[in-house]
Amino acid sequence: MEQRKPTCRVRSGTRLLPALLLGVLLAGCAAQGARSDNDPLEPLNRKIFWFNLKAQKYVLDPVARVWHAAMPDPAERALARFFDNLDFPIDLVNNLLQGKAKGAGVESLRFLVNSTVGIGGLFDPAASWGFEAHPEDFGQTLGVWGFHPGPYLMLPLWGPSNVRESFGLVGDYYGSLRPFVLNSLVWNSAFGTEVVNREGLDLEAAKKRKAAALDYYVFVRDAYFQRRQAQVKDTYQVGEKRAEDLYDYDVDQDEQPKP
Repeated sequence: MEQRKPTCRVRSGTRLLPALLLGVLLAGCAAQGARSDNDPLEPLNRKIFWFNLKAQKYVLDPVARVWHAAMPDPAERALARFFDNLDFPIDLVNNLLQGKAKGAGVESLRFLVNSTVGIGGLFDPAASWGFEAHPEDFGQTLGVWGFHPGPYLMLPLWGPSNVRESFGLVGDYYGSLRPFVLNSLVWNSAFGTEVVNREGLDLEAAKKRKAAALDYYVFVRDAYFQRRQAQVKDTYQVGEKRAEDLYDYDVDQDEQPKP
């Protein structure tokens, strides 16, 4: 089966992140009983996780299932590639900021080939020609530069993050081509389409992951930290699941927020 480019991106709406991040941190100041060295806000994070579960169960999953049933798999994958292609400047700039000249060159070539031969990024002929993606983002760059990830954050309607990665998302927003290609109305519609499309591609795999997890909150948190650390250290393998793909919910799951 054809695999999507293993990126770690959900960048739309990022201009809300500073206020959202500040709100989560302020609310977390009152949280008691830290459960993990990297998750001092666990009581608050679990409540947000529970809220996100419900939003997923009653809104996103039903829409994603209808979308997945209506859209052929090749069309879903083509749409995912189109959105990835618009994020070319993020890959380019962050490869350069990390001193990866080869990665920057390959990403430039990929963008040129896929935007032309690949019809605006709907197809990925560059990969079939041996030019595999070298995805990098500003959160990874901050990690390479030595910035500590900070406490784990579960962002409302967003998913797993931490302080470093949240500010990295803000930086990535200004590096994408999306604001220049799409006006605000189309942008918001496109963001919704991208989220639903991604969910539709991963419904069954997500269901199996959740069935195997004793505590899905802990699974998502630990998988997120491990994946981001591997991306910063360049030890992850092309073709692995994206970090945000680990943050999917089963429509049958009903985890309650823990104190």
